[in-house]
Amino acid sequence: MTINETQDEIIEEFEGLTDWMDRYAYIIDLGETLPEFPDADKKPENLIEGCQSRVWIAAEREGDGKIKFEADSDALIVKGIVALLMRVLNDRTPDEILGADLYFIEKIGLKEHLSPTRSNGLVAMVKQIHNYAKAFKIMGNVQ
Repeated sequence: MTINETQDEIIEEFEGLTDWMDRYAYIIDLGETLPEFPDADKKPENLIEGCQSRVWIAAEREGDGKIKFEADSDALIVKGIVALLMRVLNDRTPDEILGADLYFIEKIGLKEHLSPTRSNGLVAMVKQIHNYAKAFKIMGNVQ
C-alpha cells in the first residue's frame, strides 16, 4: 500500500467518527497498537525536542533500504498520533518519506483539534522522521 493509499484509508476511518470524543478514543486505541518500545531506546538521542509530553522515535535502515521506525510516548493521545505517523511512514524508503504530503493530518481535523503545544509536538515528530530519512538517504548514497 502506498503512503497516499494509507492516508486515504485513515481518512475514511475517521469519516465514520463524527464526534471528536469518539475520534480521541479511537486515537488512544491506535496508540495501543504500537509495538513495545524497548526501555534501552528511551535515551536522550531518541527523545523528540519540542513535544509537551515525552516522545521517542528510533530508526534503523533495513537491508531493502526501507526505514524501520519504533516509537513511544508517555501520553495516551500523543501515542495514538505517533501510531498514525508510524502507520503512514514506517517501512518506507527515504525518498518516499521525504516526498510525502501528509495531508491526512488536516483532512481528519487533527491539526485544528490539537492544542498549540501538541501541534508543535506533531511538527517536531514529522521533522525528526524527515531528519532520519535525510540521514539514511545520504548514508545510502555514500556507500
